[in-house]
Amino acid sequence: MTSGIPDEYFVRGNIPMTKEEIRVLSISKLRLKEDSTIWDIGAGTGSVSVEAALAAKKGVVYSIEKEKEGIKLISENIKKFNVNNIVVVNGIAPDVLMDLPSPDRVFIGGTGDKMHHIFDIVTSKLKEKGIVVINGITLDTAYYANHYFKQKNYDVQTICVNVSVSREAGQKTMMVSQNPVYIISAKRE
Repeated sequence: MTSGIPDEYFVRGNIPMTKEEIRVLSISKLRLKEDSTIWDIGAGTGSVSVEAALAAKKGVVYSIEKEKEGIKLISENIKKFNVNNIVVVNGIAPDVLMDLPSPDRVFIGGTGDKMHHIFDIVTSKLKEKGIVVINGITLDTAYYANHYFKQKNYDVQTICVNVSVSREAGQKTMMVSQNPVYIISAKRE
């Protein structure tokens, strides 16, 4: 299976999911290795966890989600894609992070109102030359993540992705834009 699993292949519910095009770019920014230890914070349906697990076949993905529906969806997607290197962690970040093994890579898809505390724990546990990728839909998230990681002397890059997807409109095809997403990648030197 290649990266960029179509969204409709995932079992979905009312939990947010990182869409295919954003997921592909975010995972590419993680620069995964075959044996990476990965945290997926705010895992939602587990779409990033599944794709990361497929890329890091000899690694482990810790899929962290607080919502019961999300935990159920992650478990269903693990079965559907037959990946056995995902550990589902039911709990609230940052509370559950301290007991996890130190990661090489961290994907943050959601922080609620605990961004600062999550960033503090991530930076305290991230291995040398580790990479953190944060997805945000607000300017506030992009600004705060940039500022935070630059203050910690990480190499930081931000991209803003605007994706439009085609949709039939009678006899014609129109483009429907999705929300812009900021993808912030921060590498520990």
